[in-house]
Amino acid sequence: MVPAAREDEDKTSASTTPRPFFRALSRRWKRLGKRLTRDRRATAAIGGLIYGALRWIHGTQRKAEGSSDFTEILTREHPAIVALWHGQHLLAPFFRPTSLPYVALLSKNADAEINASVVERFGIRTVRGSGGRVRDKATEKGGARALIALRRLLGEGVGVCMIADVPKGVPREAGLGIVTLARISGRPIIPSAAVTSRRRVVKSSWDQTTLPLPFGRIAVVLGPPIHVPPNADEAMLEEKRREVTRAIEDANRMALDLAGDGR
Repeated sequence: MVPAAREDEDKTSASTTPRPFFRALSRRWKRLGKRLTRDRRATAAIGGLIYGALRWIHGTQRKAEGSSDFTEILTREHPAIVALWHGQHLLAPFFRPTSLPYVALLSKNADAEINASVVERFGIRTVRGSGGRVRDKATEKGGARALIALRRLLGEGVGVCMIADVPKGVPREAGLGIVTLARISGRPIIPSAAVTSRRRVVKSSWDQTTLPLPFGRIAVVLGPPIHVPPNADEAMLEEKRREVTRAIEDANRMALDLAGDGR
């Protein structure tokens, strides 16, 4: 018979022994990932695989009743700023009219190289930069240059797909970048969300990345356009930022209700 103290010690040892192994494995995986994102051939290959998987998954979905007519809405409001959350961006290429030109804002970090490879395969151009909630930080990350480029493209009749929340910031809280772009461009923000009934949430990710799974229903919801006056001061920009946050969350909740769970 094993003494209680020894038994507790054995349990503790059994529960903690694997942790260093998994931590080491995680570090090696991250190092491998960084090397792959710096290799253009590897990035292109991974991007091609993800692109093919997303096209196949989307092809297996049925449209959820009550979904927005995104073609009619985005054609009417074109060129607009289509706003969505981090973690729900994988389905974004599937709710834009393919007849209209679009550009997506992607961050400048190495991980975004794969995202750019996927997005560009859908025929969507990319602009690299990352805006923050504080203007000086946005400038450091190339956000100011990105906003100028996006304003120019909107003026040329190109729609913008923009993730509203800030990378590694507070998830599902719009930053100032998107409302600033709406102010300087005069174009409306369209709150949006797309959800599949069969999905898996990566709970370890900061933004609760949602992976669509095949053979379900897809719900797309676009909210009413949000306009930002060209003379908006800081107080009004903050008010509009909160409005965008609420509107995207409303669209997301509605999409979840329409898609439901399971098949």
